[in-house]
Amino acid sequence: MPELPEVETTVRGLERVLKGRRIMRVEARRADLRRSFPPDLGQRLTGATVVGLGRRAKYGLIDTDRGDTMVFHLGMSGSWRIDHATLEKHDHLLLETDEGKRLALNDPRRFGSVDLIPTADLGDWPPFKALGPEPLDMTADDLKHRLSGRSAAIKLLLLDQRVIAGLGNIYVCEALYRAGIHPKRSAGSVSLDRLDRLVSEIHDVLAEAIAAGGSTLRDFASPDGELGYFSKEFAVYDREGQPCGHGGTVKRIVQGGRSTFYCPQCQH
Repeated sequence: MPELPEVETTVRGLERVLKGRRIMRVEARRADLRRSFPPDLGQRLTGATVVGLGRRAKYGLIDTDRGDTMVFHLGMSGSWRIDHATLEKHDHLLLETDEGKRLALNDPRRFGSVDLIPTADLGDWPPFKALGPEPLDMTADDLKHRLSGRSAAIKLLLLDQRVIAGLGNIYVCEALYRAGIHPKRSAGSVSLDRLDRLVSEIHDVLAEAIAAGGSTLRDFASPDGELGYFSKEFAVYDREGQPCGHGGTVKRIVQGGRSTFYCPQCQH
């Protein structure tokens, strides 16, 4: 699944061709993805000018001068393609700008979504209202407060979007390894000093992944078609049985139905 760095990479790619441009054509080539496209999507977007792009958790945001924000989620396999020569089977939403740029939201598994929300109402939109703070804005004190008294495993709580918005399995595994924290450790028992290191590692691993264009796993590519290369830097993720780089051996367990990769020698 595309995670925060992949979505951030996507938004930055879209910004280069959408910001300041007028949307001249909108075509939904099917009725739905994970849920139905807004019935008035074409009416509200056609002729609108894109005034800004952003990201909230794993959602991309496209703001228009009509006070609307198109909110997209890439689901399991979604990506945007720019200036495609031909349409593909799974190009489900098409946009064309006044500059002649053509964009296609491609989603083979159709677990993604597109919503159109009044920009002023985004904070109260149910999927956003329940979200925790962004990980890049999180401090150790914030995290300590949110984990206080919690006995659940820290790995599970870091994946809880109500605690931190946007962290996914890959980067939680990598950050916990870098911080030397065992993924099954009770979240409320982690000291402030260790959380300070963890927050720093979360910031670093996300920044490095964004700079590398994300992590290409199966289907993900940025809008210009370039693949992300951070996957080449994984220390533990998807490396079961391999050396971790510090003398230990990577192991895999299952937590909350998700694979956790860690080093028992390095993480306590």
